[in-house]
Amino acid sequence: MNPEIIVGSEIFKWIILPLLILFARVLDVSLGTMRIFFISRELKYLAPIIGFFEVLIWLFTIRIIMQNLDNVACYIAYGAGFAMGTFIGLQIEKGLAIGSSIIRIITQKDATELIDYLRSKGYGATSMDAQGVKGKVHVIYLVIKRNDFENISEIIKRFNPKAFYTVEDVRVVSKGIFPMKKLRPSHIPIIGPFRFWRKGK
Repeated sequence: MNPEIIVGSEIFKWIILPLLILFARVLDVSLGTMRIFFISRELKYLAPIIGFFEVLIWLFTIRIIMQNLDNVACYIAYGAGFAMGTFIGLQIEKGLAIGSSIIRIITQKDATELIDYLRSKGYGATSMDAQGVKGKVHVIYLVIKRNDFENISEIIKRFNPKAFYTVEDVRVVSKGIFPMKKLRPSHIPIIGPFRFWRKGK
């Protein structure tokens, strides 16, 4: 079949072309969301690489739009792609869970068991006594890896389901205490040209 006939067909104009725009827009907005996230985490090498591909895809999309200004379906696909790309980018960022968070736990219940358990699991729990609206409270500070949040949340609920806690992202962490993770086979560095040499070797 002649490619010119396909490009000039109504199916290409109203279905294939908008789908291309939708896919391209989802891709470039997802990359843009990740780029902003990497900038906030000061990953200065990944952010520019992602930005390069992001702007290339965006230019490709805008070029198609400008060549089809009379096609309403392209406009709808462009807007829908932006919305879907934002959602997908946030889901990717959530799945990666890069970086650290600080958790502040405030409880009126005696927190000795909770603190001891957290420390036994390798978390650097810092505690202090404070005065709340309803009396004395215990305040616990934790700096954790973001991908440990679900585990910490379950621990808090197990020891004190009524505890109040807040979570904030942390840009930089120095000399924190974190649980030791066992390396699964997929996480062991590759031996060979990509070997991780130890100091003094």
